[in-house]
Amino acid sequence: MKKKMYQNIVVTHLREHSSIYLFVIVLFLMGVIFGAVVVNSLSFSQKEDLYYYLSQFFGQVSIGKIATSNDLFLQSFMHNSKYIGMMWLLGISIIGLPIILILLFIKGMVVGFTVGFLVNQMGWNGFLLSFVSVLPQNFLIIPVFIITATVAVSISLKMIRRQFMKKISEPILPMLGKYVLLFVAAGMLLAVAAGIEAYLSPSLMKAVIDSVK
Repeated sequence: MKKKMYQNIVVTHLREHSSIYLFVIVLFLMGVIFGAVVVNSLSFSQKEDLYYYLSQFFGQVSIGKIATSNDLFLQSFMHNSKYIGMMWLLGISIIGLPIILILLFIKGMVVGFTVGFLVNQMGWNGFLLSFVSVLPQNFLIIPVFIITATVAVSISLKMIRRQFMKKISEPILPMLGKYVLLFVAAGMLLAVAAGIEAYLSPSLMKAVIDSVK
């Protein structure tokens, strides 16, 4: 019964917010494409500089001279939590709507640029490196960002309607309660993603780097 109830909640949520989900996903994909295109607009010297620093980093990974897994975990978790927290706060403000969309676009652009640059500079080896260093944690992080952005946009739109259309009298406390629970759940998933990035990705990266030497 509980499983069926949860399924009904998810289905209802997706049905009610399908248009926002579609818009948010398309916006994120546009960010990914834009990030990949930006790689091709870099000058030769800019690519050389970036590749030099990237090579230095991969060299440190290969010999195990990177930050400890605990430090990587904290850095990843704090970075993504701050990003999600900012989107969450913007969702309960009337003026936050465009900034939420900009933040999501930037997130997509960063992912697209990272993968695009690795593939552009290293070909198949770059694809393998991006597959083990970027994709594993982002299988969780990207859905969390999309869901949080969608709900934040939905809440922001409701706040705007509440402010300018006085006839709407939807109780705000239950809505905010669910919004807080969403943030807690997002934090838990980001902790799992940070664990993957800190404890699994470095080992996979080292294996790939050693195999392509």
